[in-house]
Amino acid sequence: MSWVCGRLKKIRESELAVGLLFISPWIIGFGVFMAAPIVMSLYYSFTDYPLLEPPIWIGLDNYARMATDPIFWKAMWNTTFYAALAIPFGTLLALVVAWMLNQQVKGQAIFRSAVFLPSLVPLVASSMIWMWLFNGELGLINQVLDPILGLIGRQGPNWLGDAEWVMPSLVMMSMWSIGQAVVIYLASLQDVPIALYEAADLDGMGSVTKFLNVTVPMISPVILFNVIMAIITAWQVFAVPYIMLGATGGPGRAGYFYTMYLYDNAFRYQQMGYASAMAWVQLLIILGLTALTFLLSKKLVHYRA
Repeated sequence: MSWVCGRLKKIRESELAVGLLFISPWIIGFGVFMAAPIVMSLYYSFTDYPLLEPPIWIGLDNYARMATDPIFWKAMWNTTFYAALAIPFGTLLALVVAWMLNQQVKGQAIFRSAVFLPSLVPLVASSMIWMWLFNGELGLINQVLDPILGLIGRQGPNWLGDAEWVMPSLVMMSMWSIGQAVVIYLASLQDVPIALYEAADLDGMGSVTKFLNVTVPMISPVILFNVIMAIITAWQVFAVPYIMLGATGGPGRAGYFYTMYLYDNAFRYQQMGYASAMAWVQLLIILGLTALTFLLSKKLVHYRA
């Protein structure tokens, strides 16, 4: 009996060794390219590290500096304001579009593809296209708006050249990439039991009432997932405003976001210690918002038994 147990133990150890050997490239890659940089950035956040010289330990000075850094708070406010607009509007629009695309209409596959295709366009190409669309003089948007607004003696805004219109422009462009969320919503809508809709029909519910009282509760876990993904995306926005508005974030830094300031500190100003501290604060903010979202969703999200 003891011989059998010993034999089984050797087999399990051999299988474990083979399994570890197969996943060793991933383990090495994770350790070198993920775990090690995370630990190093935490250390650098407590140092003055100008990249070309060895880091010098300064304790919590980088974190204390944020409290008195006006550009940091400007970037923080811009990012918070952008997230407060882009997340709810994007979630609502994606949900409504998914519900519309779930209807049995002619050309359904074409409409679904058209909604998803913008998600496949590289951010640089999308940014260049929208930069021309938002052009105050020659942009297609103002070419459409000017004749309409001309009836009341107005003209289209200078979207990216006016500090008041920079944020609405970026929020509007964020709606361009709702395709991935729409696809996820479409998949969840297919999973809603038909019996619930039939029961709602017997109760005399209209389309809107069924959507609010049947569809939304049944796909609420998916809504929660997409909201959390939207929070992460909004707080890491970088490429689009950097390309469309330049390194300064447009007039009055109206489009200067948190990640842009983090990037500038790391690679333009060579203050890697301060940038690392900002990265950890950003991580804590995202984790805090995610935890708050889970807390608030306890009574709103319904899971099936």
